[in-house]
Amino acid sequence: MAEITLENLTKVYPDGTEAVTSLDLEVGDGEFVVFVGPSGCGKTTALRMVAGLEAITSGTVKIEGEVVNDLPPKDRDIAMVFQNYALYPHMNAGDNMGFALKIRGVPRREIESRVREAATILGLTDALKKKPRTLSGGQRQRVAMGRAIVRQPQAFLMDEPLSNLDAKLRVEMRAEIARIQRDLNVTTVYVTHDQTEAMTMGDRVAVMRNGVLQQVEVPQVLYERPRNLFVAEFIGSPAMNVVMADLVRSGGDMWVHFGNQRLRLEPSNLETRPALARFEGRRVVLGIRPEDMEDAALGETNENRRMSVVCDIREDMGSEVYVHFNVPGDPVTSSELVEALVTDAPEDAEARLAAERARGTGVSFVARLDRVTGARERQPLEIDVDVARLHFFDPDTGLGVYDE
Repeated sequence: MAEITLENLTKVYPDGTEAVTSLDLEVGDGEFVVFVGPSGCGKTTALRMVAGLEAITSGTVKIEGEVVNDLPPKDRDIAMVFQNYALYPHMNAGDNMGFALKIRGVPRREIESRVREAATILGLTDALKKKPRTLSGGQRQRVAMGRAIVRQPQAFLMDEPLSNLDAKLRVEMRAEIARIQRDLNVTTVYVTHDQTEAMTMGDRVAVMRNGVLQQVEVPQVLYERPRNLFVAEFIGSPAMNVVMADLVRSGGDMWVHFGNQRLRLEPSNLETRPALARFEGRRVVLGIRPEDMEDAALGETNENRRMSVVCDIREDMGSEVYVHFNVPGDPVTSSELVEALVTDAPEDAEARLAAERARGTGVSFVARLDRVTGARERQPLEIDVDVARLHFFDPDTGLGVYDE
């Protein structure tokens, strides 16, 4: 095992593009840390600098306390797993797994022992004699992982290893990788653009945007206390609903108004977010996660936490129902929000938001409802909001409103 420390790590390309900016991060012994963010955010560049595959402009990479900036990849005692399996087609699975040991001059019996051990861990015992072309995508990825495991490195570095697999295999393999990492207890840095992978696999998740680390936390904290609008929108599926709102006091209670809707806050809102008091009489960005809404007809609710809407689209997902509706109000149009909405094509999100503003139709919301909901398209619907779980952001800075 090894601790990996990144200190002020920066990468600037010859054309002036700053891919990674002053990245500081510590990955503990045996820890599984996931880098996540949209395409071009710098996560893969950071991983490649750790591996020695990308020159460092400034800053320091330490592995087990040793500065490795000038060490070639082969001397860093790390193993990489890429999205393309890079298996030798003329070798069987076992030979592929043991090839790196062979060229290092490791005795044949030790190679065979390590390969068998890795194959047992990965469930590949019956596939060791097979050529890559006869293996499934999941088996090929396991062979690629086996090649890393047999080296017994201090750390694993994984760059989008599941991106070439179909949806079912991705679910199976992410659970498999998490299990293997836990069993081997090897320090692991994993890169993905898929926030579901990040949240389900990582001990901690590091969210990147434009080369800058936005927040690094355990998954639950990222979800419940996102540092800013970008993290709030990027983490969670479907994405958090956001709208410009006014925070006003009336009858001794604090209310949040947006369009023709208003919700009464609970004491817990101010207890967990004391800084919210500073926004009384001011505009805030209000965030409501889809899963924090429910069909009001399914239980007893207070009218002060209800939204009266008209169901636009109903999507039956089997175990749950997504209901899309429109809320009159001012959309949030910050660059953070645009980038988080459409990770691979932010211009599409920008165009969508511009169209909403031009139509004056307000803001599109989605609620994640129980499958027994009676919601019907083009019919009125009462939505109950868990106001204790509302999110608030400073409209000027995009930062979450939490502590004083």
